[in-house]
Amino acid sequence: MKTDHIFFDARFIRYDHHDGISRFSAGLFAALNRRTKVTAIISDHRQLLKLPRGCDYVMANDPTSLKELFVARGLNRAGAKVVFSPMQTMGSWFRRYKLILTLHDLIYYRHPAPPPEFNWWIRTGWRLFHKVYWPQRVFLNRADAVATVSNTSKRLMLEHRLTKRPISVIYNAAGTFTEDQANKAPNVRPRGAQRLVYMGSFMDYKNVEVLIDGMKFLPEYELHLLSRIKPERLAELEARVHDGFGKIVFHNGVSEDEYHRELDQAVALVTGSRDEGFGIPLIESMSRGVPVVVSDIEIFKEIGGDVALFFDQESPEDFAQQVRKLESNPQWTQRSIDSRAHAEQFNWERSAGDLIEMISRL
Repeated sequence: MKTDHIFFDARFIRYDHHDGISRFSAGLFAALNRRTKVTAIISDHRQLLKLPRGCDYVMANDPTSLKELFVARGLNRAGAKVVFSPMQTMGSWFRRYKLILTLHDLIYYRHPAPPPEFNWWIRTGWRLFHKVYWPQRVFLNRADAVATVSNTSKRLMLEHRLTKRPISVIYNAAGTFTEDQANKAPNVRPRGAQRLVYMGSFMDYKNVEVLIDGMKFLPEYELHLLSRIKPERLAELEARVHDGFGKIVFHNGVSEDEYHRELDQAVALVTGSRDEGFGIPLIESMSRGVPVVVSDIEIFKEIGGDVALFFDQESPEDFAQQVRKLESNPQWTQRSIDSRAHAEQFNWERSAGDLIEMISRL
């Protein structure tokens, strides 16, 4: 199929702060917008703050409302010929256009607790939805094609026979940086405080506990946890900290600029997650020349390749041992150089090209 006009479901972009799907949506939209005509489908005008200035858009309902069942009627009237959604839940009744849906990962089949920000009826439906695979098959088979963000997720989708539709990988990427940042020489190992940075949620499968427990073996280090955190979860994690641990700092949310400053001062980005669909912070860190020390799971092997340092996610001591491998200045500098080079393969321009090629096959 040839098209010079893509309708892009941008309703999952968060205007207050990005989460993973919001980052994916904003980054991919901006790259597509530089290559072809793109119309954003939004449900709140504030979502335009995260999109290129002056971009074309149409209004639609909130994607979590019952009106979503009939969202296609408005898109038919708007003249849509092909629609891409960064989620798999977009309504499709009465559509007269080609539709690509996205399934990022299968995490919630293994870890069914829903994100805490959802209301009670969405949380209830979420748990029921992820008890069996057939509802996911119904959702995905409504599309003409399905996208996912990694070969790891594609393998799992094929293993569980989640769709009869063709599956293509549209990789995540890091946010855009200024030319000065892109051309900056690899860092020397930061002096002063030995800072480790964690960016991610505090859901159980993220296994933040292994990082905190590992600080017992890293008394001269600082662990900076940047994301927002609920008071009860904060109290639970703070109770694990004892005398002799390295310094642990909960930032409870940071801006994009603060996040980049924290990365640039860090010895490493760290995560002990038991499961992921991708891991955008790894790419963001490596693209700035900051090494990553991560749990030994399939998706991180795919994204981190030979440049990441891996540890047993159940072993705080192994985590600390991998961090200490970066204490040599020459070792750190080489990891920094290699990380930058490795991260270059994950960029939004390439992902936009992969999506355009995917559309051409419809």
